[in-house]
Amino acid sequence: MCSFVFLSKLYCLVDPVEVGDIQSTLLDHRPVISAEVRYFVREFEEKRGLRECRLLENLNKMVQEANEQMLPSNLEEMSQKLSDISKRLEAANHMAERVQQRELEAQQNTGLQANMEKLKEDWAEFLKEQQRLKEEVDEEHAKAVGELSSRFSEKKKDLSQFYL
Repeated sequence: MCSFVFLSKLYCLVDPVEVGDIQSTLLDHRPVISAEVRYFVREFEEKRGLRECRLLENLNKMVQEANEQMLPSNLEEMSQKLSDISKRLEAANHMAERVQQRELEAQQNTGLQANMEKLKEDWAEFLKEQQRLKEEVDEEHAKAVGELSSRFSEKKKDLSQFYL
């Protein structure tokens, strides 16, 4: 507001063309700002620009050297380690398969042993049954022999009486 009052008083004293020049000088700071910006950029480029460029160039060289030297050696090491890991994995798989095979055989042996025990029990029962049947047959045979011998002795008596 104050600058407006000052400008309005000044307007009365000065020619209208000069009022625009005075107003642009007082309120338009673009030339000053652009000069300051140019100065700042020039100072930055002179003092830090070369140092930053050198730093970036050194970093770029280091990255390129690392890519050239480390990458092939790392790839070789990595492929070597992968082949070692692959061999170890195959050995571990082989060992696991052997353990599984042994467990399966043990289970089968356990099953076979159980079957053998059952067969032995069945065989013992079969032998007992055969012994019982043999005793029955022997008893029947003894009875039959006894009956036949008593009949034969009766017949022999009958015959001896008949001949006498």
